[in-house]
Amino acid sequence: MNEFRRKCASRENLIGSFAAIPHAVAIEVMAQSGLDFLCIDWEHAQISRDIVEGMVRAADVHLVPAMVRVPGHAPEAIQAALDSGAQGVLVPRVSSASQAMMAVKASRYPPTGERGVGPGRAAGYGYRIPEYLAAANDRTVVAVQVETAEGLANIEAIAAVDGVDVIFVGPGDLSVSIDAIGPKGADKLTEAIRTIIGVTVAHGRTAGIFCAKPHDTGPWAAIGASFFVLASDTMFLGAGATAAKAAATAELARAAGR
Repeated sequence: MNEFRRKCASRENLIGSFAAIPHAVAIEVMAQSGLDFLCIDWEHAQISRDIVEGMVRAADVHLVPAMVRVPGHAPEAIQAALDSGAQGVLVPRVSSASQAMMAVKASRYPPTGERGVGPGRAAGYGYRIPEYLAAANDRTVVAVQVETAEGLANIEAIAAVDGVDVIFVGPGDLSVSIDAIGPKGADKLTEAIRTIIGVTVAHGRTAGIFCAKPHDTGPWAAIGASFFVLASDTMFLGAGATAAKAAATAELARAAGR
């Protein structure tokens, strides 16, 4: 088991971020920030398969583990992400035990899975296939994202699936799916998230959640979450620019009043 998967399994607090800017420079900037991992958002960002590999390569330069949130459940996308050298995948909208099993099988080589063998970057373009095959099943983090009403209803069965390392809550989609949008739905959403995290931990899995703001991490950690994706590179860029503009405007107003 490699260091990243070991830390996930031990429920050590890990703080990462989504990487949505499709360029190696953005990955390198984020990697040097001290984050524990990066999750390349192939699901929602405008990123192509070849760019995913370049982004993973950039993270590797700085020894920061890179995961990929794949665009759906397709085994081909999971394999492509792992062949690029990613240390794990985040599979979105997993709503049943069978979907969780499919994610595990696509991520593991036989006899525990059905991942195909190929000469991709992870295997040294064919030069290190035996070495990679020997270690890949132990090093790969399989995270499934529970973010639907169906997933909430099936959380016990999902959490019982062997091979799932992390069950990750997507609060945004979950709030829409269970009709808990906005302040009026806050209590309903909180209760749903508590249920997912509680069941996950009870089954010995690692619980994760997306947090838009740093102070969101504490309350979820208090009930068992330990794997946090904090905002994204685009959110940090926007927030930083907004704060800097506001500070500069305030400074200019003070200067004008002197």
